[in-house]
This record gives sequence, structure tokens and C-alpha cells, in this order.
Amino acid sequence: MGNRLSKIYTRTGDDGTTGLGDGSRTQKDSLRVEAYGTVDELNSAIGVLIAVLDLDDEKLAGLKSMLLDIQHDLFDLGGELCIPGTSMIGSDKIERLEQELDELNADLPALKDFILPGGSMAAAQAHLARTIGRRAERRVISLARQEAVNEAAIRYLNRLSDLLFVLARTTARASGVGEILWDHERKR
Repeated sequence: MGNRLSKIYTRTGDDGTTGLGDGSRTQKDSLRVEAYGTVDELNSAIGVLIAVLDLDDEKLAGLKSMLLDIQHDLFDLGGELCIPGTSMIGSDKIERLEQELDELNADLPALKDFILPGGSMAAAQAHLARTIGRRAERRVISLARQEAVNEAAIRYLNRLSDLLFVLARTTARASGVGEILWDHERKR
């Protein structure tokens, strides 16, 4: 572990800049800061998802461990984005997500309709995390157009959003509430 913060405020950001992991400074609204800030927001949303999961439900037993691994990956990804030129996300982490995605999706019925975000509290939170994940992916893509970014980071965020969608379906069904389908023929 590097330096410990003995004081939380430093006043160095009062001019609208922030320090990157390599010691350089950049504007707080730069594409890089926006990208790792959105990854941090996604990590926080997954923390809320863990908090609302019914971990006593045997159908959801392995989800906490899986989500904690993802939180660690996202912390690594944030560090990667904060230190230009660093790569911490590799194909092994993407392959792990794909395997978990396939395992969760295997027990779900084929998708024939669009699903509205909601259902149980955990399903709603998984949908919220999914949408934040998609935004994080867009922010990293925007950054990649301007600066070098580990291509695996974009693929990781893409798979993670897919996994969170399947997780929302899984938790909605496990709760007994079920999925809320979009009624495209409803009266308007």
C-alpha cells in the first residue's frame, strides 16, 4: 500500500484540478476523470446491490462473492484509468465475466419482450448499476478517442453491463416478484 492519507482535504483541488496516479494534474472535468469517476459510481451502485440482495436465498448464494470480485476489478479499472499507461484489466477478467454470465443466463427463459427496470429492490438496483455501467463504457470510449486506453477495459465494461442485466432478471425471478415486461400495446 502506498501513502496513507492523514488529512482528507488537501486544498490542491481548489483550482479545479486533480492529481492523477502518475503525479500529473488534470482538470476535474477531463475525459479521464469523468471515466474513472463513472467507474467509481458504478462500483458504489454495485455496493448498494450487494447490500439489498437477499443472501439467505439459496438461488442467490454465490452472487455476493461474484459481485465483490467485480468491485475489486472496478477498483483496479479505476486505478488503471487514473494512471495513464497502466493496464490491470486483462482478458482473464473478461473471460470470468463471460463464464458467470453464461451460468446465470442458462437458468433463465428466452427473452421475448423488453423488460422494464424494476421488480424487486435487488433487480431494480441491478438495472441501475447496468445503466451506470453503460455510461462508464461510453466515457471510457470517449477517452479512448483522445488518449491511449487499455482496449480490455471497454470490453470488460461491456460484458459487465450484460452480466448486470442477467443478474437483474435472476434476482427478479428469485424474489417471486418476477420481471416487469414492457407493454407496447398499452393505452397511451
